[in-house]
Order: sequence, then C-alpha cells, then structure tokens
Amino acid sequence: MSLKKRNRVEATFAMSSMTDLVFLLLLFFVMASTMSSPNDIKINLPTARAKQATRPQVAKVSIDNLGNYFVALDKEKAVQIDPESLEGYLSTIQASDSTMYIALHADEDVAYKEVVRVLDIANEHHIKLVVATKHGK
Repeated sequence: MSLKKRNRVEATFAMSSMTDLVFLLLLFFVMASTMSSPNDIKINLPTARAKQATRPQVAKVSIDNLGNYFVALDKEKAVQIDPESLEGYLSTIQASDSTMYIALHADEDVAYKEVVRVLDIANEHHIKLVVATKHGK
C-alpha cells in the first residue's frame, strides 16, 4: 500500500513585520503631531520688541483689569467712559479728524471680548487702531 505524502503549501504570509511597520508609522505621526501643536500656540501678551511707535499717539483707549474704559486725547488726562458710549465718543472724535488713529492699551487679564469690542468700533468707523504692548526682552 502506497500512501501519498501530502505536502500542502499554505498561501499565507507572516504579518508580523507589516504590523510592526504600521505601528512604528503610527507612533511617529502621533509623536510628531503632539510635539508641534501645543508648542505652536504660546500666547503671553502684551509684550513686543518694538521700542517706539511710528506715529505720535492721537487717541488712547485703555481698559483696566476690571473692565473699566478710559479715553485720553493726545497728552490730556484720561477720562473714564461707559463702554456703551465709547462708539459715539470715538465717532465724534473721528469726524473732527479723519486721519486719527487709536492706541489700545488693554490689560493682560482683560477678557478678549472687550478688546474685540474696540476693534469692531474702529473697523466700523474706518479708524486705524494700534494695539499697545510693553517692551519685551
């Protein structure tokens, strides 16, 4: 009796090397994305390297850390103003001098919406606005 030996060839291949490659690629992209994203957004305002403004200051709008608004023209003493009446005050100043611009001095702890309020007023009335910063190292 003659028995045939069955040599069966399996049609599969080892996936271990492929899974190692996929794991290494995944690890690389995860590490690369975490290293770049959080470090790209470091905000510690207001600090700048510029020492001087390019033009003399005309109107100064200041917002302290409590949200109080102050307005001063040229070198005059700052006067506290209600946030709702700021737009009317700036529009009357701009009507008298169309080349006017505003220097915005906002405290670091002021809510962003307060700064955006002044930016919106300046944009609506086509007033040039400069955000003031302190000198950094």
